[in-house]
Amino acid sequence: MSWIYKRDRSPYYWWAAWYKGRKLRKSTKMTQRRLAQRIQHLWDMALVEGDLSFIGISGTNKTKDPGIQEFVNTFVNLRERKSASAFETAKSTTVGFLQYLKEKNVDSIQDIKLNILDGYIDWLTCAPKTKKNHVGIIKLMLDQAVKEGYLERNYAVDVTLPKIVKEDRHRLLDPNDLTVIFENAGKWKLYYSFLYYTGLRAGDVSRLKYSNIDRDKKAIISLVRKSRRVHQLPLADELLKLIPNKYGKSPLFPNLFSENERKVKDNLAKPRKYLQKILKAKNRPKATLHSFRKTFNNLLRDAGLGIEDRQILLAHSASETTKIYTVPNFELTSKYLNEIPKMNAE
Repeated sequence: MSWIYKRDRSPYYWWAAWYKGRKLRKSTKMTQRRLAQRIQHLWDMALVEGDLSFIGISGTNKTKDPGIQEFVNTFVNLRERKSASAFETAKSTTVGFLQYLKEKNVDSIQDIKLNILDGYIDWLTCAPKTKKNHVGIIKLMLDQAVKEGYLERNYAVDVTLPKIVKEDRHRLLDPNDLTVIFENAGKWKLYYSFLYYTGLRAGDVSRLKYSNIDRDKKAIISLVRKSRRVHQLPLADELLKLIPNKYGKSPLFPNLFSENERKVKDNLAKPRKYLQKILKAKNRPKATLHSFRKTFNNLLRDAGLGIEDRQILLAHSASETTKIYTVPNFELTSKYLNEIPKMNAE
């Protein structure tokens, strides 16, 4: 169970033992082996009873349990050493966990077993991904309890988590979505209209300049897209009506434009967040700026445009890439495009 040994540069015999995956050691302060063995016997007996006070560690006896509230407070404060966000996350998570334990009349750390933790998963009313995050924090807390000797094992590693179904972030926008978006688009109306009527990527639209607009040809010209190739794209009449009658190399969207790729991505957070705000306010499902591109592809497919032509408009190098933007349409209508909300409607 344990052993005693001599260490270099020390006149004393040292005691050592493995306990719950941890190596413990302490000097016996004895220079004679016979006396050190007596100390070894006493410490071994204490170890069997779970009393580690001789080595300065609390044991697993219930009398040494500090209580759940006290332990949680200590854990939360320790998380602050990592970061302010880690502290806030631990604090908000443990508030709910303590409430659950109170409802279950659990007042000892040692009573936090697998059935209690599985019940906590069912008790939470948040999304599966959030439940997983909650359990992650509880697992860290119980790991700390094991290290300090309050628990023999962490049952959080054995809980059954709900399956996380990956949602389609870039979902199709239906007529109701489009009505909500364009009736509430505000200053982003022209930007959303470009995404919707051209199928361009959000970053490509943000880089457009007035010199890219050819009103005579009703086209976007000299556009360098993600593929790094130069493109020309037709412009819908409805979109052309919305574009200010300006010329030159000034950007169409100065609050989004940048030659720096990283800066463009940061700027796109503005119209993306506003889109989410619009949809949430009207109780519509989440969508992204890329949803316009996916919707554009499906509308053209429904109108009868072949995949090769759509491939050119979307600047895909292979038709297989284009196909991922297409989903089955169970209510195909020939006049779908005409049902799109008018971009110039107030």
